[in-house]
Amino acid sequence: MSRVVGTETEYGIATPELPEYSPIISSTHAVVAYAAMHTGARSRWDFAEEHPLRDSRGFDLKRYQTVPVVDPNAIGVANVVTANGARFYVDHAHPEYSAPECTNAWDATLYDAAGDATLLQAAAAVAGLSAQGKSVLANHEPCPALRFYKNNVDGKGASYGSHENYQYSRETGFDTLAQALIPFFVARQVVIGAGRMGLGEFGEEPGFQISQRADYIEQEISLETTLNRGIINTRDEPHAVHADFGRLHVIIGDANMSQTSTLLKLGMTSLVLDAIEEGVDFSDLRLQDAVAEVPRVSRDLRLQHRLTLADARQLTALELLAEYRARLTPRTPSDHKVLAAWDEVVSLLEKDPMEAAHLLDWVAKYRLIKGYLDRGIDPDDPKLRLIDLQYAEIDPAKSLHHALVRKGQMRQLFTPAEIERASTCPPQDTRAYFRGRVTQKFGEDIIAASWQSLTVRVGRGTAAPWATVPMDHTRGLSRAECGEIIETANTVEDLLQGLTDSGIHPEYRN
Repeated sequence: MSRVVGTETEYGIATPELPEYSPIISSTHAVVAYAAMHTGARSRWDFAEEHPLRDSRGFDLKRYQTVPVVDPNAIGVANVVTANGARFYVDHAHPEYSAPECTNAWDATLYDAAGDATLLQAAAAVAGLSAQGKSVLANHEPCPALRFYKNNVDGKGASYGSHENYQYSRETGFDTLAQALIPFFVARQVVIGAGRMGLGEFGEEPGFQISQRADYIEQEISLETTLNRGIINTRDEPHAVHADFGRLHVIIGDANMSQTSTLLKLGMTSLVLDAIEEGVDFSDLRLQDAVAEVPRVSRDLRLQHRLTLADARQLTALELLAEYRARLTPRTPSDHKVLAAWDEVVSLLEKDPMEAAHLLDWVAKYRLIKGYLDRGIDPDDPKLRLIDLQYAEIDPAKSLHHALVRKGQMRQLFTPAEIERASTCPPQDTRAYFRGRVTQKFGEDIIAASWQSLTVRVGRGTAAPWATVPMDHTRGLSRAECGEIIETANTVEDLLQGLTDSGIHPEYRN
């Protein structure tokens, strides 16, 4: 199948001028200030198709019996649909950017990077308001200056997510999917890890490791995302036709600054999923104790640790990845780009991990830190944890990652102009195009939005009727299908009539 993929990133947020400031309130400032920049972007999120406690193993721990209706500007729950078809909202105490749906790993990497641009736009909006002594939140003082970090740990025991999403066919058995992916997810850390100073959930031991998420994985398979985290997450929330598709919700990955790391994270996993769905057998790669191997791989910076397989064979993470690589078949230009990067990175890691510093986050970060360690700095020195944090800051003027980019020491796949454009222009070949363009053109008429629907007001006044446009098919409502309808429509009524004439039937209600 043509696989639709996407990312969700919870960003670390800080207000250095006022460290005690609530991250829930500062995150709300960010989302609402961003919305204020974009007329009509403040639609509420429609939770009708949200089932966070439905499990792919066949049960549903329902949180509620009726669909909640949430004020999109309320403290802690602010929500924005962006012009590129993404969702930008407050998730617990973090601003989260859920990227628009893409049909390949290359595009998905670009739209993941566009999240950084969105967050920087939000920070600029907050700063502009604060400079005028204004606040977008009623009964709140202007917000202190915001700083955002694309990382996964706060250094105090908490880990927040950078999730991946992959559409797959219901014809693929979930158990088959899970067992084939578990060894791969354990091994791929050596390619897509973001690097971390500190060992243990609280960083209680000094030292550097490859992955930020490794110390927070406790089970092979689990529904949970904030505790008892599994290598495989079983949330059954396809955001598509449930009978036909599932959505693999991956929580074991790190948040990446490196575009190459992101491309490999999404592209390698997509290719393995392709192989699984084509019937390729990976059962011989099952591990004896996958959960125990996660931190072992993460803490071996020389990549020499040998993982023990169920049949007693022992392979390094790179050797295990080679087993997967040998069974894959590329079919698209994006696939070939992914495999070229995969082969290049693995070749460098095999010779000397430090040779991949211009490509991979964990190696680039470790090279910076190792320079201090080699000069005799104590591994427990707070300065090294600050380097870890500053690497992940998304502001190019303050970020150590971006400093490496400016020096030509970190390869970029996309130009700043391409990323900025992706933050306002949706993908052309998925339903994100419809969601983004309608938000741009008719934002003030949008009442509610979700991945699977868009609800618009028909007419004027609070009592006006409304219509919901179904968006169950991830590749539907693309530019080819509805671009002309949107561009020629002068009103919402024109839009709805055009959709009806084309065979798409909005549901009208009073």
